[in-house]
Parts: sequence; structure tokens; C-alpha cells
Amino acid sequence: MAKEFNDANFQADVLSSDQLTVVDFWAEWCGPCRAIGPVIEELSKEYDGKVNIGKVNVDNNPQVSMNYGITSIPAILFIKNGQVVDKLVGAQPKGNFVKKIEAHI
Repeated sequence: MAKEFNDANFQADVLSSDQLTVVDFWAEWCGPCRAIGPVIEELSKEYDGKVNIGKVNVDNNPQVSMNYGITSIPAILFIKNGQVVDKLVGAQPKGNFVKKIEAHI
């Protein structure tokens, strides 16, 4: 299951992780966000133990969202060694996520 990242645990769970981390910035009211939710869950199962995958609710975690300049959601950041190495914005097919993950693990 995808992890819940937030303002409090982002440093420890994302930036300090030695694995690639996929962060889905989303909100409850966002239709495209809900559309990719199941894809994020599938990926978290398929890459369990290899890739850190989770979500940040932008309404509840304004600090992390501001730090990364998130203005459109869904926004998916690929973070490795504390740095953003790739990004997707908007609802995307699963294959696009897989390509980005495979390029960075």
C-alpha cells in the first residue's frame, strides 16, 4: 500500500531514503488524482521493497507542496538521494510511471 507522506515525515521518509521515492501530490476533490490513485497503489505493490511510493495530500500538507512549487495536481515527483530526478504532471497511463521508475532505480 502507498505510504502517506506529510510535512512531518517527509524529510525522514523521502529525502533521507536511499531508495527512489515516487511522491504523488493529490487532493480528495481532484478527479484526475482519484483516477491515478489505483495506479499508484498497483505500483506500490509491484515495486515493494525496491521503490518507496507514497502520496501527499496537498490540502493537509501545505509546507511540502510549497517547497516543491506544486501548482497543478496530480503532480508526481521522483526523488532520489534527496533530489528531484523526474516529474509527471496530470493523469498519466501506468506505462509512463513504469518508464520513469525503471530509468531511475
